[in-house]
Amino acid sequence: MRPVVALRLVVALAFVFAAGCAAHRQGAAHVEPAQAAASSQVQAPAAGASAAAAPAALVNPNQAVNDREVAAIMKDIAGHEKEPAEQVFRNIELPQFKSMPAERLLRVMNFGYSRALGVACAHCHVEEDYASDDKRPKRAAREMVEMNKVINERLRTITALERAPQDRFVNCTTCHRGAVDPTAADR
Repeated sequence: MRPVVALRLVVALAFVFAAGCAAHRQGAAHVEPAQAAASSQVQAPAAGASAAAAPAALVNPNQAVNDREVAAIMKDIAGHEKEPAEQVFRNIELPQFKSMPAERLLRVMNFGYSRALGVACAHCHVEEDYASDDKRPKRAAREMVEMNKVINERLRTITALERAPQDRFVNCTTCHRGAVDPTAADR
C-alpha cells in the first residue's frame, strides 16, 4: 500500500473513531477535551497518580517495570524535575516536548505512550542510552506523533460533525488500544 493511501486510511479510521465512537468509549481511556487542546501531546495523569487508576482495558502488563525505571530516572534528575525537558534530557526532538517540564515528559511516556501501546520503556529506548535513536520504534513514534497532529488539525476543520471542533481529537489509544499493532485480530 502506498504511504499516501495508508495515511488516508488511518485518517479516515481516526475520524470514524473520534466522531462516531468517542461518546461510547468514554469509560475506556477517555481524555477530556480540555486536556486534549495540545493536539498531538499524550495527556498524562497528575503527579502521583497510580497505574491502578487506568481502565482495565489499558492496564499495561509492563507497568511495574516502567514505574521502577521512571522512579530511577526521577532520582537521577532530582532538583531538575520542573526544568524544560530539553535542558534535562538529551535528544528531545519533538517541539511540544522541548519546553515540557522533565517530570511531565516522564509521565507522558509512562502513562501515555507506554500504556497506549502496552509496552515497556525498552520497546522504544536503548536502556543504557535513552537519547539513542537506534531503535526503529522510537523513530516511528516521532513520526506517529506528527501524524496524530495532522489528523487532529484536519479533524477540527470538518464542519458536518456534531461535536464542537475543540471536542474532536484522537490520541495513540484511539487506534492502538493497548497493543503495538492496531490492526491485530484481537483489536
